Amino acid sequence: MGQFSISDLEQLSGIKAHTIRMWEQRYGLLHPVRTATNIRTYCDDDLRRLLNVTTLCGRGQRISQVARLTDAEISEAVLACCDDSHDYHRQVNDLLAAMLGFDEPRLDQLLSEASVRLGFENTMLRVAYPLLQRIGLMWLAGTVDLGQEHMLAHLLRQKLLAATDALPKIPTTARRWVLFLPGDELHELALLFMNYLLRARGQHTLYLGQNLPTVGLTNVNAAYRPYAVATVLTTQPERGRVAEYTRELRTLFPEAQLVLYGPLARQEGLELPANCVSPLLMTDFLALISAEATESEAA
Repeated sequence: MGQFSISDLEQLSGIKAHTIRMWEQRYGLLHPVRTATNIRTYCDDDLRRLLNVTTLCGRGQRISQVARLTDAEISEAVLACCDDSHDYHRQVNDLLAAMLGFDEPRLDQLLSEASVRLGFENTMLRVAYPLLQRIGLMWLAGTVDLGQEHMLAHLLRQKLLAATDALPKIPTTARRWVLFLPGDELHELALLFMNYLLRARGQHTLYLGQNLPTVGLTNVNAAYRPYAVATVLTTQPERGRVAEYTRELRTLFPEAQLVLYGPLARQEGLELPANCVSPLLMTDFLALISAEATESEAA
């Protein structure tokens, strides 16, 4: 059971703290408990109710009317809402509420419907990634359940694999990329999405997956001859070893462009080797490969 402060609720719902307090005091919308030091804390049910109420109020319903509804009536009203494919904030709230309730069928339905309306790529960029950023805030606050996070990650992984498998096969004569995660690195969603983006743009990829020590890369360059090598540094290698790790990659792939994504690749003061880039956001990676594809076609 999560324990949220009012500032946590503000960050996760997008509703200002003073508005949450007013809704709580005037309408009894939430039911916090107080700690021994008299600080209000909120539970998963409070957050889920707030997210659903936010959705309904965003549809023009008055808070005074919504607050009279039971949780079941609120959930039913949210499900009955007409869909607006460009209301990304609402879609993120709906997904977060479903995750908090361990409602895997609802998560699957919401992601599938978004993919139909927006297309898979936009669903990932406009809905899934903002959702993961919200969950990152919950991790920092220590308020996300590991089971909830694993359920969502597994479902997104399935969606990414299915969408990538549905793409046309790319000939090996196309520009080649190697994608992998460092040893002991298991956070795969970003790498899977990069693989999808590359293949969707006609690039050939050799996807080597999670937890690959550098010894496993020894023969890849000679056998595959990649144009570029991409990896995601989320928790590995250790922060103080990132520069050394990038030098190892440059030795293994002396002519390839290195693309390092993730927080460890963007730490202050990190010196990267020549022909190495570190996109800040996934949209930056998308711009990078789109520009390269244009240059390749022009050549």
